[in-house]
Amino acid sequence: MTTIKSIYVNLPVKDLAVTKSFWTKLGFSFNDQFSDEKALCLILNEGVMYSMLITHEFFTTFTNRSIADGSSTQVLLAVEVESKEKVDEIVQAALANGGSRYRESADHTWMYYDSFADPDGHQWEVMYMDPTKIPG
Repeated sequence: MTTIKSIYVNLPVKDLAVTKSFWTKLGFSFNDQFSDEKALCLILNEGVMYSMLITHEFFTTFTNRSIADGSSTQVLLAVEVESKEKVDEIVQAALANGGSRYRESADHTWMYYDSFADPDGHQWEVMYMDPTKIPG
């Protein structure tokens, strides 16, 4: 069996300063060791989950395909947090600091989620799950 040690989600961004300000205002921080003038290493869960936020120019050195322009969906990024309140806190902070809503929240009793698009159009779903409430 193969086990993944950690994950780095690579996303193209237009403006590193705007990106850094946005995520900082949501309460996140960056790994300076992997951040420079071409990319930021957003810490989603220290030691486990990161997002490399890479300038368009540098991103093109990793792929021979065109970069999505934010008008289409290429990937949905779903992250789980510890409570419904934390879901609301993160999404409200995102909307207040340059993010946009692309769908309304949903409460399925055992799972609650809400969504936002970051300033580059990447779609994020923030969710809370309580497996003890899954209908059986």
